[in-house]
Amino acid sequence: MAIIEAPSVLGLRPSGVQGLPDALLGAGLATGLGAVRAGRVEPPVYVPERDPGTGVLNPVGIAAYAGELADAVGEVLDSGRFPVVLGGDCSILLGNLLALRRRGRPGLLFLDGHTDFYQPSAEPAGEVASMELALATGHGPRVLADLEGRGPLVREEDVVALGFRDAEESAEAGMQPLPPGLHAMDLGTVRALGAAEAARRAVGLLTGVGPGGGYWVHLDADVLDDAVMPAVDYRLPGGLTWQELETVLRTALSGTGAVGLDVAIFNPRLDPGGRAAARLTECLLRAFATEH
Repeated sequence: MAIIEAPSVLGLRPSGVQGLPDALLGAGLATGLGAVRAGRVEPPVYVPERDPGTGVLNPVGIAAYAGELADAVGEVLDSGRFPVVLGGDCSILLGNLLALRRRGRPGLLFLDGHTDFYQPSAEPAGEVASMELALATGHGPRVLADLEGRGPLVREEDVVALGFRDAEESAEAGMQPLPPGLHAMDLGTVRALGAAEAARRAVGLLTGVGPGGGYWVHLDADVLDDAVMPAVDYRLPGGLTWQELETVLRTALSGTGAVGLDVAIFNPRLDPGGRAAARLTECLLRAFATEH
């Protein structure tokens, strides 16, 4: 296992999420996983104005960063290790998937309190961290939706979005609907099935991807219940419990289907005592306990 630090805020703002790697490493993640440190990919300079051509923040910087992060993830994959990428904001997903797309047809388990399928015209601030799933599936400005001419990075039918709870909010904002081919399992569905069964179904949908496949696991900390994970920038009531998240992750990381994982959006500035960082680290360690 190898940890890559990816403290980019290009898809959000310098709110504090850039401190995620230091917070989780400080809480003992690398030691607990027995992981090597595979480097840190520094982002380019943040530009706070929306790009007039695309309507998003930092499109050129994010595209360049995705390529550099993909190189780093690719080196870990080529070494036979399992990459754990510590963000940053959710735009880091593009680089992680680009690494897999260079090698074949990946799947994606998308664990996020939000669906992040905004188009630029509906995203109030132009933040790519609210549209990375759209971009990854080929929807949006070409500079980000067709990285290296390989877009989409992941096919809609090879994605399972699990645990989101933003349907009302995103509809009010005018977000484009999720494509019918994308497998959507909102928080209510997860609760109706139970976390273990929902995760088993998700994994079943993702294990049939094509050559060079395997699936990436994207974990946005705001998939957790706001009552136990307040250290995120865009809060919503409800969410998964720690036990539910651990169950989903353990199921997703068992076997050989998962080929990498990222953690994003946790903001240590909103966790002054470090309790949430310690609990998130514990959850990850327990999920990985018998795998990789």
